[in-house]
Amino acid sequence: MSSSVLARMPRRMLVTSALPYANGPIHIGHLVEYIQTDIWVRTMRMHGHEVYYVCADDTHGTPIMLRAQLEGINPRQLIQRVWHEHKRDFDYFGISFDNYYSTDSDENRVLSESIFNSLHSCGLIAVRDIEQAYDPTKKMFLPDRFIKGNCPRCNAKDQYGDNCEVCGSTYQTTELVKPYSVLSGVTPVKKASTHYFFKLSDPRCETFLRGWVRRLAQREATNKMREWLGEDDNTKLSDWDISRDAPYFGFEIPGAAGKYFYVWLDAPVGYYASFKNLCDQRGLDFDEWVRPGSTTEQYHFIGKDILYFHTLFWLAMLKFSGYRTPTNIFAHGFLTVDGKKMSKSRGTFINTNSYITTGLDPQWLRYYFATKLNSTMEDIDLNFDDFQARVNSDLLGKYVNIASRTASFLVKRFNACVLDSAMNHQLLVQLRVALPTIAAHYESREYSHALRQVMVLADAINVYIDEAKPWIQAKDPNNSAALHKTCSISLEGFRLLTLALKPVLPKLAESVETFLSIEPLKWSDITVSLSSMKPIRPYQNLMQRVNQGQIDTLLSINQQST
Repeated sequence: MSSSVLARMPRRMLVTSALPYANGPIHIGHLVEYIQTDIWVRTMRMHGHEVYYVCADDTHGTPIMLRAQLEGINPRQLIQRVWHEHKRDFDYFGISFDNYYSTDSDENRVLSESIFNSLHSCGLIAVRDIEQAYDPTKKMFLPDRFIKGNCPRCNAKDQYGDNCEVCGSTYQTTELVKPYSVLSGVTPVKKASTHYFFKLSDPRCETFLRGWVRRLAQREATNKMREWLGEDDNTKLSDWDISRDAPYFGFEIPGAAGKYFYVWLDAPVGYYASFKNLCDQRGLDFDEWVRPGSTTEQYHFIGKDILYFHTLFWLAMLKFSGYRTPTNIFAHGFLTVDGKKMSKSRGTFINTNSYITTGLDPQWLRYYFATKLNSTMEDIDLNFDDFQARVNSDLLGKYVNIASRTASFLVKRFNACVLDSAMNHQLLVQLRVALPTIAAHYESREYSHALRQVMVLADAINVYIDEAKPWIQAKDPNNSAALHKTCSISLEGFRLLTLALKPVLPKLAESVETFLSIEPLKWSDITVSLSSMKPIRPYQNLMQRVNQGQIDTLLSINQQST
């Protein structure tokens, strides 16, 4: 058996997911990232590592301000309400944040100002007058997301004013072709204003980023970052406008009345603000984790659409303001439903609250997404026919079925105790040998590989049960010893499968731990087994089947909400 899972030096990790914007509900496309991150975090915790998983609502910007005005409330009332909605959804899906916070916090304001001042001190902040898009009807400068037009690079229509969702380019709003105001529909006019810039074009930034790109674990991310950096040393990165004009909901820039930090400056700082808040709660040394030379690890899980901000601006901000940079950044693809972009008209733009109110088990979606996820940036698809078939076949037909077929015999005939001498059966040896590889697949974010292997093992246990036929063994008193052995091997195999599935199905694993009278499972439990000294409890149903009516209701609800 490989010892890679069982004998590891303890590691210390700070893990983040991208911050959801407080301008709307969480939908199932968002959940791809949080489920991916949570599985990885739970995997690491099961190794015994010290892992902190933090996140926060991204709360600043003009869209928040305008939505609050539309609802007749102030922005802080809006973001407080949305925070509770987001937290409810994350809790339902078992996302195990150590701290879920808000970017509208004192910690974030102090850290954002400190980072800005440090960048200013080392000559990486420039102040210059620029022309901006201005809506003459609404009498306000328009933020990037409130201007649309044709992409200046690929000419894709209806793209936002800061980046193109088709080709991935970033640009200034003034570069858009055929721009129009999302607020009024009029063509914006140009108007001068004084703005603050982060000088990403400084040679120090370019030199640093060209060296850092080698760290990226994903080939697609590496290629994309090198594309942005260019092939030669003559490439000049664009400076980044980090300020916005009043009216704006956010943090005012120190010493610059009427000027506010652009939301994309203080949003990633929100990772550290959330962690700082957690450190204060738990007595952790914040600087020990976030300063250069730290022996801790730091990982960001993000969508591929925000790779540009995290691999260029965020890295350079950290480097030149006196903070450590991430150990790595992991990007994932988008979610399609039935092979197409999520659609409100078809009911496939599904918010998580509708999934909750329909009564669908969150573990079904966790499992299904995990069967699709790998370490690349490729998109994944949710097909509801496949969803129903896979959950019912894999989790009910293969996995849960093992316990339901054998546990009652053990309880009724053998005082609910396993046969200790059966715990070294060759089938169980096969499972124990396989588990370190499954754990390694989780760590490398190859969840689909891990779960395929788990189901191969589940098949092997079911073949063993089918061949032993405990329902026939139970009818012959002379086969009592054989029946005891069959049930003991089957339930120990079920325990090992549960260990392999625990990062994906934590709630189900908890129910199994209670049923089998065992302590919370961790990877080192590969070397132990069920014991006759701890009788199992009577079997109770562990999971319901997916039925078509639930899916039809879910799609109907989301069609009606458009």
